[in-house]
Amino acid sequence: MDTLEQNERMLLADIDALRNQFPLTQDLYREVCMAMFFRYGMTPTANKLYQLVRKGSMSAPAEALNRFWENLRDKSRVTVSHPDLPEALKNAAGDLVATLWSVAQKAAQETLASMKDDALLQVNQANDRAKLAVIAHDQATTTLVGIQEELRLTRAECDGLKHEITALTSTNSALESQLQESRNEVLVNQARLDEARRELVLELEKLRASAKLSEDRLDAGQRRALLEIDRERTANIRLQKALESAHVEYKLKVDVHHAESNEHQSQVANLRQTIGNLEGAIQAASEAREIVNRELMELKIQISNNTHALAGSAVERDLLLRKLHECELGAAKHAATIQPATRAKRRKTE
Repeated sequence: MDTLEQNERMLLADIDALRNQFPLTQDLYREVCMAMFFRYGMTPTANKLYQLVRKGSMSAPAEALNRFWENLRDKSRVTVSHPDLPEALKNAAGDLVATLWSVAQKAAQETLASMKDDALLQVNQANDRAKLAVIAHDQATTTLVGIQEELRLTRAECDGLKHEITALTSTNSALESQLQESRNEVLVNQARLDEARRELVLELEKLRASAKLSEDRLDAGQRRALLEIDRERTANIRLQKALESAHVEYKLKVDVHHAESNEHQSQVANLRQTIGNLEGAIQAASEAREIVNRELMELKIQISNNTHALAGSAVERDLLLRKLHECELGAAKHAATIQPATRAKRRKTE
């Protein structure tokens, strides 16, 4: 089996070499027949020749095979011409060889015809398969064109998506940077607001301490004044001049208190303006950065509460100022009452 396969491979190599040497179809088939029969010991057939050479029509190998057998028969004809043989024996021997050759030729012709029929059947089947292959190839080509078009559209879509992803990535990075900046600004504003709140608390504590001290002094003065009033009711006429002087002093004190009150109001106004600016900055940051809406709303609520606290503090301060004013009026009356009594005592002592 290995020898046959090796001979087949060697025969195919020889046929490839013969193609270049014999470009004519009949010459090529003739040389292939000679190589098969004499070199490799194979019996050439029309079907085998066509399978090996694949050139021309099916009649070409058959015609070349007939010529090959005719040439071989002519060259191998046996001529019995021995001088010792009788003429009748010579003729009988020649006839026998001719008969054998005729029988062999006839058998070869019958085999050739059968092979031709088989070859034609195979050719028809091959043609049918070729037509089906052509139809399948056309369908495959159409499908391939559609797939290639879909692939082109898909690639274009992928490229567009890649560009969109790149743009979105850049936008996301910018938004993250802006968000970080907004958070930093919120932290700074929160620190400023805390500082303003601490300053406001300290100022309110000072005002409360001052008001408390004034109340204590006024209470002590009122107690002393009540005691002196009971003893000095009869000296009210002498105290008119002292009352005028006390009125002048009272006006001076009122002016001082008004100045202090205006200063406190100015400080409160500045604090309110600062808080308003902080609210505006927080509101702007809230509109520009929707991601931190909750944090900004909480800060806004805190600022609103602080504003209400400031308003309450302002009301409390106004109440304290009115109370202080009332205390100062009482102190002035008390001073006006005490001063004539004191002068009278001095006179009596003298």
